[in-house]
Amino acid sequence: MPTAYVLLNSDLGSDESIISEVKQILADESVTYEVQGVYGVYDIVLKLTSDDAEKLRAIITNKIRKIGKVQSTLTMMVIEEQENL
Repeated sequence: MPTAYVLLNSDLGSDESIISEVKQILADESVTYEVQGVYGVYDIVLKLTSDDAEKLRAIITNKIRKIGKVQSTLTMMVIEEQENL
C-alpha cells in the first residue's frame, strides 16, 4: 500500500496549529494518517497511507506543503516492493 513520510519544519511555536490544520485537511481525504510533533531537526512527522500513490503526491504537493507557517518539508515515499521482505 502506498505510504509516505513527510517531515515538516515550521515557524517557531506554530507546530500545534499546523498539526490541527493537517488533521482538518486530511479529514476530507480518503487516506490513513498519523501526525505528531517531534524534537530534533524537524518539528512534525506525518505518515500518510492510501490505495493511490498519485493521490498521496497530490495531497502533499497541493495541500500539506501550502500550509501557512510551514517553512520546508522532506517527503519519503516507501518502496512498496520491499514492504514484505
